[in-house]
Order: sequence, then C-alpha cells, then structure tokens
Amino acid sequence: MELLNQLTQNLGVTLEQARGGTGLIMRLAREKLDSGDFNRVANLIPGIENLIKAAPEPSGTEKALGALTSAPVGETEGIGNLVNLTGGFSKLGLDSGMVSRFVPIVLSFIQSKGGTDTRSVLEKVLR
Repeated sequence: MELLNQLTQNLGVTLEQARGGTGLIMRLAREKLDSGDFNRVANLIPGIENLIKAAPEPSGTEKALGALTSAPVGETEGIGNLVNLTGGFSKLGLDSGMVSRFVPIVLSFIQSKGGTDTRSVLEKVLR
C-alpha cells in the first residue's frame, strides 16, 4: 500500500509499525469524526479496517486520560487525542516524537488522494 510504503521509507519504521501507527490514527478518526466525514477519509485508504485492527488497544489508564482530556473545551480538545496516540505508538516500539512525524505523512497522503477539504476533515482530530 502506498501510504505504508511512504511511512516505512521516510521514517525508517517497520511495516508492522507503519500499519499500527496508521491504524491508531484512523481509529482516532473513526471515534472523533461523524460517520460521513470518517467515510470520506476511510474511502481513500485501502484496507482501513485491517489497519485499525493492527493498532494496539489503549490501556485502561490511556482510555481514562484520553476521555478526560478530550472533553470539548476548545483548543485543548486535541490533548486527549495525542495522549491516546502516544500510548499506542509506545506499544509499537515507537517514541512519542514519532506521532508528530507520522501525522504529516498521513495528512499529505489524504490530501493527495482526496484534496484539501478531506485533509482538513482529518486534521481536525489531529491538531
């Protein structure tokens, strides 16, 4: 898959890490976007359900922290989202800094396939 190739080549991660990291981002998108917006994004990524299944499940602590910090309070909304991603990335053997390296590649891929509007839809949950 093109997106996974971009991640492995540009970031030096394994295919398993690329799958899991992308799955974490897409799971977050599925949880935070309404179904119409999520489907807009999902339709651009072949095998998205398999990628989501490849993502590590958050621990109880990560779920609790994510729920607390992702309450709709304006600009701080993304903090809980990042907590959830960071914990999952750690389970993949990736440090927290890899989240900020994955996200631009995923967003660029989405933009190349679906345009700026679709990128903006996904970007809402990743800022």
